[in-house]
Amino acid sequence: MLSMEFIKTNRADVDRAIRDKGVSVDVDALLALDAEARALKTEIDNLRAARNAISARFKDATPEEKAVLGAEAKAAGARASELESQLGGKQDAINALMMKLPGIPWDGAPVGPDESFNKVIRTEGEVPNFGFEPLDHVALIEKNDWADLSRIVQVSGSRTYCLKGRLALLETKLMGWALDRIATAGFTAITVPAIAREQAFLNQGQFPGHVEETYALPNDDAYLAGTAEVALTSLHSGEIVDGAKLPILYAGYSPCFRREAGSAGKDVRGLLRVHQFLKVEQWVMCDADPAVSAEWHEKLLGLAEQLLTALEIPYQVIETSTGDMGLGKYRMNDIESWVPSLGKYRETHSCSTLHDWQARRANLRYRDSEGKVRFAHTLNNTALASPRILVPLLENHQTVDGRVRLPKALRDLMGGDEYL
Repeated sequence: MLSMEFIKTNRADVDRAIRDKGVSVDVDALLALDAEARALKTEIDNLRAARNAISARFKDATPEEKAVLGAEAKAAGARASELESQLGGKQDAINALMMKLPGIPWDGAPVGPDESFNKVIRTEGEVPNFGFEPLDHVALIEKNDWADLSRIVQVSGSRTYCLKGRLALLETKLMGWALDRIATAGFTAITVPAIAREQAFLNQGQFPGHVEETYALPNDDAYLAGTAEVALTSLHSGEIVDGAKLPILYAGYSPCFRREAGSAGKDVRGLLRVHQFLKVEQWVMCDADPAVSAEWHEKLLGLAEQLLTALEIPYQVIETSTGDMGLGKYRMNDIESWVPSLGKYRETHSCSTLHDWQARRANLRYRDSEGKVRFAHTLNNTALASPRILVPLLENHQTVDGRVRLPKALRDLMGGDEYL
């Protein structure tokens, strides 16, 4: 969310953000509503002042004057109530439009409507040259009896998974390993529920635009979140944090749920896009200083890259285009890991800076060293998500006999074994 003051004084930037992010918002209508709301507030204040003046005169008035003053006070009160009702409607319309306004993207973001305009800024690691026809992750899983992918579909429907044996153990240990690595870097490990109320999704920015991607729990007036970011963004909502306690750093671990739409096929089979998954999410609340949040953006990205390097997975870092980065993002870098069976890189991580756009929605504030209350900057990045990460992990480390060699960083987790 942007402030009304910012919109008025930076209209060209707001219009550019709307255009570059492909959003449809009538800013002229928003400003007109704001002017009408301010006029109503002024009239309501004048009516209240008139009522107060009438009350001050009432005790010294004659009986005849009291009757007149009483009628005037009643009329002023009725008019004020009528205008307050109108003001509430105007304010609801203003809030609805404000929720649709995009954050201002940074100047270095590629301008374009979709992911085809994303740019590769760095490639790390060597794509494996197997010397044999590699299997995809589903074939590897079936060969080693590491899942019941077909049976679970009969129980839970498409885009679900059921790991077993060594792969089930690896998944659980992998999440703990990632959480420990991020906590060692100074983040507070925190577990959060996947269930959240609508306001939390509005605060985080997923609502109102992506309700259809979310599982609803209508009997509980709640939804299932697709990331720990939903809960973490609202954890300090309404508080005024002592600026000396910033940054607040969380490594959030949670089950996640997301509706996945689209056609079936090789690109989405197996573990690539599922409805339920596990994720460790990095989350930062820091000073409202672009230089400070830029520094944290690089740190978050670097931590994710360290995990991929330890997992010995080749990857590339993407500068995400304005049309692909999402409504509130200032800057967004995806990390895509190499998937041999697809012959391409697939997204496994997403690092985002939102400046104060998210903080204004969630009312995340702090008191700076000069005593001024300010909205914070927020950032987030995937540390590790499973089963998504298992796809490149299995495929990149497969052997000619259909086994999977464990990266050295994971061998102690699996009893010192070289192979899964």
